[in-house]
Amino acid sequence: MAAMIILLFAIAMFPVYAHVSALSLNYYDKTCPLLEPTVTSAVKKAMMNDITVPAALLRMHFHDCFIRGCDASVLLDSKGNNTSEKAGPPNISLHAFYVIDNAKKAVEALCPGVVSCADILTLAARDAVALSGGPTWAVPKGRKDGRVSNASETRQLPAPVFNISQLQQSFSQRGLSLTDLVALSGGHTLGFSHCSSFQNRIHNFNATLDIDPTLKPSFAASLRNVCPAHNKVKNAGANMDSSATTFDNAYYKLLLKGKGLFSSDQALLTNPKTKTLVSKYASSKQAFEKAFVKSMIKMSSITGGQEIRLNCRVVN
Repeated sequence: MAAMIILLFAIAMFPVYAHVSALSLNYYDKTCPLLEPTVTSAVKKAMMNDITVPAALLRMHFHDCFIRGCDASVLLDSKGNNTSEKAGPPNISLHAFYVIDNAKKAVEALCPGVVSCADILTLAARDAVALSGGPTWAVPKGRKDGRVSNASETRQLPAPVFNISQLQQSFSQRGLSLTDLVALSGGHTLGFSHCSSFQNRIHNFNATLDIDPTLKPSFAASLRNVCPAHNKVKNAGANMDSSATTFDNAYYKLLLKGKGLFSSDQALLTNPKTKTLVSKYASSKQAFEKAFVKSMIKMSSITGGQEIRLNCRVVN
């Protein structure tokens, strides 16, 4: 109850400045017809040199949309006395911003001042999934870029230690359901996590247990091996699932076996509805992909910007 009160207070202090506005599948058909292949090319090129790019872009998009809507505020650099979102604690590990910079530069060369950074990031996240073996989908476009980015507002992002009530509250504040929560959590099929995000489950779990009892013992032991109690290895951590560069439904299968990495992953098994969905997506990749696409379109349609930024890192 106390945790819920704290969360509600945080949301009251830092409200979500977002709304759903009309987007269109053919928004740039006449003004920038080569937009999508141009963005895809930038993502492909980056992936050739860095296999972590897809996970980075997907996470970047999620973190953008959860603060003020999908307005590319996560791309803004800190300036003067303002510390931007990308410098907030949950975003320190975000990377691959250069991919969006490169895509924007290429798009500007074709269609100056026409395409928002928010649309480019949304398309890049879609490409990241598709190029990793996941589904593709038609992206509604027409987002505008925001002019405000505050590190303090990153406290609104759902944390890896959240329980199901906190997760539900966080998602519902953005018009997202429990189904969206479970489907979008499947994005954890891509990527890597540092020890700090799951340390709470493998050391000093509570007053009587050192390890979270919901973790499979052998899995917990492997995590403790790479993340000892007083870990001093800067980039130590673990892959999000057994196929961390392939977009599939392994995340759900592992979760049912006690091999979910975060407390927030395990939390999906503590609610009857979300547990049923985890089982459904674990048994059917097709069902997961269909739900993921639907929820991604829904999340990425939360908008809140005002301009078409010429440089994704600074306001006009």
